[in-house]
Amino acid sequence: MFDPHTLTILGLGFVLGLRHALDADHLAALSTVLAERPTVQASTTIGFFWGLGHTLMLLCVGVALLVLNLTIPESLASAFEFFVGVMLVGLGLALARRIYREQWHLHAHDHEGRPHVHLHSHHLQPGHAHGHWYQGSLRPLLIGMAHGLAGSAALMLIVLSTVTGVGQGIGYIVIFGAGSILGMVGVGAVFSLPVVYSVSVGPRAYRMMQGLACLASIGLGLVMMVRIGLGGGWS
Repeated sequence: MFDPHTLTILGLGFVLGLRHALDADHLAALSTVLAERPTVQASTTIGFFWGLGHTLMLLCVGVALLVLNLTIPESLASAFEFFVGVMLVGLGLALARRIYREQWHLHAHDHEGRPHVHLHSHHLQPGHAHGHWYQGSLRPLLIGMAHGLAGSAALMLIVLSTVTGVGQGIGYIVIFGAGSILGMVGVGAVFSLPVVYSVSVGPRAYRMMQGLACLASIGLGLVMMVRIGLGGGWS
């Protein structure tokens, strides 16, 4: 069984993983995707796949660095974080462009015997056929992987200063990832509540929620890019 020191390290990793899910850049990126899926089920699924992608990337990078006994240079870590800033701006602009150019509106129908609300565009879809949440898991998975790459440098500093071996380090990353997955599922559920409520209020309220998601993502992305560009760093 695990000794007390190992259990303490793994417990700390899980707690830090939960906390890591609440980082501002994670929330901003997630909000742009959730704004397109106004259901609790879709939002928690998006959170799960974000966390899964994040964990997979951390594990791949972490295992390689632990086995080879390497660290990520500060310049490369800053480049990864700058890329996340660019991605946030891109996500916000993509959501704004989609809403504006594709004439999105809310459409309600029965799906598998239950009322179902989704965004719909006659500009792209003459009928009412559409993909559901389980068909859109690749995007949050890739976004999570990008965040995992950007956060790998900071995580490895914690791992290298805490663990006593490769196996313990890998275990720490796995537990940290499990905490981040659970945290993002919870964040997805919480974030879905105002989105779902805005849908019940009306299209104007829903568009306001989408607008806030756009502004938050673009604004935070620009702040990250400027701070990193000026040499101040982000993490």
